[in-house]
Amino acid sequence: MSRFELATLVLAPPEPVFDLSLSVELHLGSMRGAREQAVAGVTSGHLVLGDTVTWRARHFGVPWRLTSVISAYERPSFFVDEQVRGPFRHWHHAHTFEVTRENGTEATLMRDVVDFSAPAGPLGAVAELLVLRRYMTALMLRRNAYLKRIAEAAMP
Repeated sequence: MSRFELATLVLAPPEPVFDLSLSVELHLGSMRGAREQAVAGVTSGHLVLGDTVTWRARHFGVPWRLTSVISAYERPSFFVDEQVRGPFRHWHHAHTFEVTRENGTEATLMRDVVDFSAPAGPLGAVAELLVLRRYMTALMLRRNAYLKRIAEAAMP
C-alpha cells in the first residue's frame, strides 16, 4: 500500500473551497489532459454524502474506468472518496479543509491524504513504487493548483 499527503494553501474561505472540491465540472476541468469524463452516477453539479460517480479517462495511453463514492462528508471540514470499482485494489482519499489566515485574510489549508494499492500483487507493488505514486501525486498537485486558481479568482 502507498500513501502520499499534500497540503495546499488557498486564499479563500473553507466553504467555497470545499464546494469546489466536490464539483464534477471542476474535476473535469482539472483533468482535461487525461480526457476525463463523468459517465455514470452524478455526472454534473456537486457531490454529497453517498453519491457515486464513474470517471472514464486515459492514463498511460490506456482507457480506465473508476467508480467512487463519497463515503464521509462534513461540510466544510472534510470528505472522503473511495473507489468502489476500478483499476486499484484499494483507493481512499481523505480531504480536509482547515481555516487559517494569510496576511490577515481568511484562507484554507487544504490537505489530501491518499492511500492506494495497485492490483497484480508483487508486480503492482513495484508499479506503485516506480511509477504510480509519483504519477498520482502529480495528478493531485495539478488538480489542487487548478482548484486554487478558480477559488482565488472568485474572491473579491
